[in-house]
Amino acid sequence: MKIDLHIHTNYSDGSLSPEQIVDTALAENMDVIAITDHDNVLAYDYAVKYANNILQNADKKLEIIRGVEINTIYKDFEVHILGYFMDVENEDFKNMLKVQQQARVTQAKEIIKLLNKKAGIKIKFDDVKKLVAENGSIGRPHIARAITSVGGTSNVSEAYEKYINNNSPVYVQRKTVSPHEAVEIIYEAGGIPVFAHPIDVDISEQLIKELINYGLRGIEAYHRKHTPAVVEYYSSLAEKFGLIITGGSDFHAPSFMNGKILMGKNFVPSWVYDELLKEKRRRELV
Repeated sequence: MKIDLHIHTNYSDGSLSPEQIVDTALAENMDVIAITDHDNVLAYDYAVKYANNILQNADKKLEIIRGVEINTIYKDFEVHILGYFMDVENEDFKNMLKVQQQARVTQAKEIIKLLNKKAGIKIKFDDVKKLVAENGSIGRPHIARAITSVGGTSNVSEAYEKYINNNSPVYVQRKTVSPHEAVEIIYEAGGIPVFAHPIDVDISEQLIKELINYGLRGIEAYHRKHTPAVVEYYSSLAEKFGLIITGGSDFHAPSFMNGKILMGKNFVPSWVYDELLKEKRRRELV
């Protein structure tokens, strides 16, 4: 099986529509994908509807899992919490997404104001908003692209280096829910909360221990940033704490290597999907 449990669309900071994600997954012979946009779950229904339409008379099947990636900040660390199989009609879950979306809009507007005032870069909120699908999650990549599009920098990397970081006088940190709140809300909504790409968080082991008390059920051991040694380390940690292991490419945009698109780039064993389904069934019995 080819599995990728961490994929983004243009409803957050991915470049492809849900329909294009399905097409890409089929072209890459994927068997299972999870759509895990930042702070929203809008793309899933579009992807499933499209997949059902084009595969109804085909032998090929594609399993699409509803997921989410909640961006949180804790002690100046950016901590991402993945969630799978949540009840998206759960009121606390819906409210968390609403709070996260409002925080994204507030951050973008404050940064734009400072860019105009302190850096002389004249962009408008609509310039940023149009870069994401309707009602999608506005984020730093969209601000960086808007800066570049008006000539404020020569490329997106330069925009990040000069303006989209904590050392910049125009940058405003987003106010988010805590990772503890994100884990607890996903868990209480019947979902499976997972610590995403822990290599990015220096205090990941300590924080994972804390989050288990709030309902954390997994660690993303397989990730494109993780070397085999890192995969082994976090797999061992998951076993030690009685957590499941997940994994994915964290796909955002087509990037070619040896003629292949890097969806499902890193090898995720089929048993990872099996364990995720076992955990889903266990949660349903709680």
